[in-house]
Amino acid sequence: MRTWRKRAGQQVTPSPNIWNWPELYEKENRAQDVTGAVWRALRERCDWSGKDVVDVGCGDGFHLPLFASTAGTVIGVEPHPPLAERARRRMAGTPGVDVRVAPAQQLPLPDSSVDLVHARTAYFFGPGCEPGLAEAERVLRPGGVIAIVDLDTARAPYGEWMRADAPQIDPAGIEAFFQRHGFESTSVDTLWRFDDRETLEAVLGIEFSAKVAARAARETPGRTIPVAYRLRTRTKPAGLVL
Repeated sequence: MRTWRKRAGQQVTPSPNIWNWPELYEKENRAQDVTGAVWRALRERCDWSGKDVVDVGCGDGFHLPLFASTAGTVIGVEPHPPLAERARRRMAGTPGVDVRVAPAQQLPLPDSSVDLVHARTAYFFGPGCEPGLAEAERVLRPGGVIAIVDLDTARAPYGEWMRADAPQIDPAGIEAFFQRHGFESTSVDTLWRFDDRETLEAVLGIEFSAKVAARAARETPGRTIPVAYRLRTRTKPAGLVL
């Protein structure tokens, strides 16, 4: 559950999982969405072929190659300089790709300059995210889309483990927030599949407290975890004045 936020008057909150264990988080990324369901749903909502894309909270750039394979240009934005440097190394030599260091509320992009703002389990968790949403709206062209891919905190088993570690998570409140802000949301069911049991348990150990990670391991037979996501999209109308 990679989370970094910058709310009004606050600094970026560290994301211990990828900041402290980037190599293990790489294995987690490889295990996620092995069915491709999230990518299919995202492309159905906002096909980025030939378009200008910004990936907010891009981390070490894991998702940048897939965008770059068909997009016109891709910009990864990441607040943690060591991760941004890893992303630059990953994408070195790929035309049309740039990686920049910045928080979500201060995107280093001109007004109306991109067609898709993508953020995946990186920033948006309901109330408090208004500055990031406003900044995404600023850089989008009319007709552009902001797409937020979040873990579904209401759905078992992963959502239950998240709430066990963070009881303040309010799935109904999060849904109401995005409805108020004009997002269309849908559930996407997929699987995480790991190469071996050791890696699965190690990933649970960087995502949850020791107690919840142990519970999650007990409740997970084999090497596969069913995980539900929420895909939230909003299209910028033509002529919108901020």
